[in-house]
Amino acid sequence: MEVEQFLTDQQEQDVINAIRQAENNTSGEIRIHLEKSLDQDALKRAQEVFHQLEMDKTVLKNGVLFYVAVDDHQFAIIGDEGIDNKVPDNFWESVRDEVISEFVKGNYTRGLVKGILHAGEKLQEYFPFNDKGENEISDEISKRH
Repeated sequence: MEVEQFLTDQQEQDVINAIRQAENNTSGEIRIHLEKSLDQDALKRAQEVFHQLEMDKTVLKNGVLFYVAVDDHQFAIIGDEGIDNKVPDNFWESVRDEVISEFVKGNYTRGLVKGILHAGEKLQEYFPFNDKGENEISDEISKRH
């Protein structure tokens, strides 16, 4: 499957709207990255993409990346050290499981939206919205073919 076929234009907009909703009450930043395939562990690749997208440059170190390798059916979620140090040890696994439970049913949009909103709740808890209102990272979905 081509990366462009993973989500329709409307589904992409639904995911972007979920990111905006999740970020509405937090200074945290959430980004989605889709790519066709990978040649390594999904978590390791997600870490590379996290740095390539400069998500490690947020002021409070509170960026979260949802990584999907479309053809390989691989998914990973990672958070920067600011959020990673505050959430419970099993938090990322619980979000990952929530997303994957929808992915296995073919509900890619629903899985991403549920995961994004779940991550947003924790970001809001630990990194409440600040009055600067800066969006440090684009909400657009990042893609690599």
